[in-house]
Amino acid sequence: MEFFVFLSAILTRLLFILHSLVGVWRVTEIKQNPMYWLLALLNILLCIETVLNLKFKKGRGIKWISPPIFCYLVSIVPSLWLLEINHDRQANEFISSICQSNWTLGLHQTFLLLLIIGRWLLPIGAGITRDQLSQLLLMFVGTAADILEFTSETMNVVVVRKNIILIYSILGIWTWSMLQFPLDLAVQNIGCQQGSSSKRWLCLLFCRYSADLWNIGISLFIQDGPFLICRIILMAHFDVVNQMMVFFGAKNTLVVILQLYRLVVLLIDFQASFENNGRKDKIEESCCPCESTDNHEGITSNVDIESTGNNSAIITLEESEGKL
Repeated sequence: MEFFVFLSAILTRLLFILHSLVGVWRVTEIKQNPMYWLLALLNILLCIETVLNLKFKKGRGIKWISPPIFCYLVSIVPSLWLLEINHDRQANEFISSICQSNWTLGLHQTFLLLLIIGRWLLPIGAGITRDQLSQLLLMFVGTAADILEFTSETMNVVVVRKNIILIYSILGIWTWSMLQFPLDLAVQNIGCQQGSSSKRWLCLLFCRYSADLWNIGISLFIQDGPFLICRIILMAHFDVVNQMMVFFGAKNTLVVILQLYRLVVLLIDFQASFENNGRKDKIEESCCPCESTDNHEGITSNVDIESTGNNSAIITLEESEGKL
């Protein structure tokens, strides 16, 4: 079993490194400058993480975060940035038969697929179960599809390609949305100690609904919220209006509204349960334990007196019978 864990940890990281090197090679071919091979040095971070993981964790993952996924992002994202920024540069003779846009789109697609497959192949740690991992992977599939659609739709607009500020902004939003992949918080609730107190209701709320709150936060601040703002700016300020832009803008709006509705429902449910717990505590405090103890002692003393009287009567009866 340990051998398969070790093999899975190594092979998955080798796939990450190989794909990163393909991206670096593509950038070097486009730029016609071998100095860009220095981008391959970013894989040193993944190599260091691999050595430390095998030494201290025996190939297993850690709780809440996946370091190899984060290192993979660090190694591949700069290459994709350079490919998108230099989208209009002509390719050399070796790859003249392949369109540059297809290369870039192919790297984007394989990048997202490797994130999902790699997260599946990586050995799981003690902080996540296989059921939670399957839920996380299903969420990643939908997330990856939305991200790919966002980049392919917005970056292919002519107005965007002529405005370097828009390119940087869209790539920044894309990079920001990728930061959710190394995290496992979307399927794990943070355990909290028993007991409730009005002074730490926020902590109790986060403990009880941590996974739901994290999903809402991802949607509002990392994915659908930024995507919606970007699409609104493109449609309102740059007059980029088409059927797909309007549809996905409406889709982002609907998701944001539903997530806010979900947040309100969670807060109402938590407030109701919190008030019910407070009422139970008051009822328990109103029942004085001294009263029950005194009543119990009084009943016990009365029973003792009655039993003593009965015993004395029996003894007197026996003495009188003896005299007779």
